[in-house]
Amino acid sequence: MKVEGFLASLRNAETISALFGILKRSGAPVKELDAQRFLIVIEGDFEGRKFWTEINGERANHALGDAMLNSSSFPFRCRRPYTGGNAIFVKLEDVETDKFLVSYRSGDDGIFYLVEEGKAGEITKEEYEKLKGEMPEFKIKSMSEEQMAGMGAFFG
Repeated sequence: MKVEGFLASLRNAETISALFGILKRSGAPVKELDAQRFLIVIEGDFEGRKFWTEINGERANHALGDAMLNSSSFPFRCRRPYTGGNAIFVKLEDVETDKFLVSYRSGDDGIFYLVEEGKAGEITKEEYEKLKGEMPEFKIKSMSEEQMAGMGAFFG
């Protein structure tokens, strides 16, 4: 599947539950797109109701840190007005942790996954809550010093 096709599928969501269902059916949180495997992170707003991704119980933007700068991010809109967000594609080869948790959340609602050695399996909310404290530290390759210096030169 191509990135554009995946984003087009997200646009079909009419509710947060439908959005989560699309992610589940598409194989997220680990998805092969354009012959490369990615960890799929989403965040946004659905008619005033926020949705986000957590990694090991922490919001993904905090868990990923400056590695977010190395990731591809694409905005998407859903069918309803005032809905949409960003889909962030993190190269799975950049993830240095073999075992971690991923959840797509909106308040208490969500879908929960345990990712081991690049394969994701759905788990219950209770299992997710129990496993959060047992997970190794989530590590991802961040930008090299050269890349950071280049970004500094780019941004001034």
